[in-house]
Amino acid sequence: MLTTLSQADWIERAKSVLPGGGLGNFDPSKFIREGKGSRVWDEDGKEYVDFLIGSGPMLLGHGHPEVMEAVAEQLPKGMTFFTNNARAVELAEEICSAVPCADQIRYVSSGGEADMYAIRLARAYTGRDRIVKFEGGYHGMSAEAQMSLAPARMVNFPQAVPDSAGIPESVRAEMLIAPFNDPDYIRSLLAEHGEQVAAIIVEPLQRIIPPAPGFLQLLREEADKYGIVLIFDEVVTGFRFAYGGAQELYGVTPDIATLGKIIGGGFPLAAIAGKADIMAHFDKGAVGSERWLMQLGTLSGNPVAAVAGLKTMEVLRREGQYDKLRANGRRLMEMAGAALDAHGIAHRIVGDPTLFEIVFADTDIRDYRDVFRSDGERTGRFNAMLMQNGMFKSPAKTYPSLALTEADFELCERAYAKAAEAVAGM
Repeated sequence: MLTTLSQADWIERAKSVLPGGGLGNFDPSKFIREGKGSRVWDEDGKEYVDFLIGSGPMLLGHGHPEVMEAVAEQLPKGMTFFTNNARAVELAEEICSAVPCADQIRYVSSGGEADMYAIRLARAYTGRDRIVKFEGGYHGMSAEAQMSLAPARMVNFPQAVPDSAGIPESVRAEMLIAPFNDPDYIRSLLAEHGEQVAAIIVEPLQRIIPPAPGFLQLLREEADKYGIVLIFDEVVTGFRFAYGGAQELYGVTPDIATLGKIIGGGFPLAAIAGKADIMAHFDKGAVGSERWLMQLGTLSGNPVAAVAGLKTMEVLRREGQYDKLRANGRRLMEMAGAALDAHGIAHRIVGDPTLFEIVFADTDIRDYRDVFRSDGERTGRFNAMLMQNGMFKSPAKTYPSLALTEADFELCERAYAKAAEAVAGM
């Protein structure tokens, strides 16, 4: 006899086999059973409008019929080979035609892995060791990336603060931490250290914080001045902000970009994309054994992920898709703003219509420390009430999708009103 377990049952089972009772990604008390279109259901059958969307990749919604058809066609032909395959080449061709910096790409399985290799690639290309990273920027789980990701202790720049145990002290010396959106600081930092710096790595939209006008262009100019590799972490923004990513939207072309999430159509796939002379360091025959960067992965360029990505990108190329996505996001932003304004609650809606969040502050948000100083209690209450009223989302981001319906917007309007009322009553 089939027994249906409750979410509480699964929480208890997870505690015995998973550290902290979870996968490390999200609230371990949340178990999602299935998703369809814009909605997900937990193990108790509670239904939500999904604004987590797998932390970004499900831009078309869950179970998009054309993506499902492409995957179903590929599965009988083989799930993985560890060799070249035609679908991976087709996807690489499409990425290179779409992304301004991409002469060539190299596949990996996750965005964090792509970021790690991008940093190593910049070091191989320049022969330098030091990396400039912006406080609060997320670039995966490598030792370099875990410096000053979310520090609870504010220190003087450019000192790095490790966010994880197990990182050698020597890594700290290689990292230079700068405040986002501060052109004067980055100029002064590079005037002192620029000749030692291999790469500047930056999210064009740092978590939810947009670049100040001219800031990304300044990074491009300063990188050129000192022979530094400019890396855009576009794991989130790639194929979300525009078909060519944030570099297309903002009009600034990096030397390397990292891509993930959307290019795999919901399957594990990511890539390093860059200029041909830099990417040549993945080719021992081109650069020799001393300058070669070894990289391989069992599932890199997996054909199932490749066909899912190809079909997702085909859908995104259709007329009006990005207009619709941005319209969906603006509608949500306006709903949230109206609900909070009705109670006179100080807030800022920060980000881009394709990715944003509500920050409870009465000053503009320009960098990590501005977010850190915002009202965390109000944020927690607001997000808890949204979840309670049917909006499933991250504590720090709202990901709109193309699958949203009128019924979803009606639910969201009610949820925002109830969440604003709860915050007003604190």
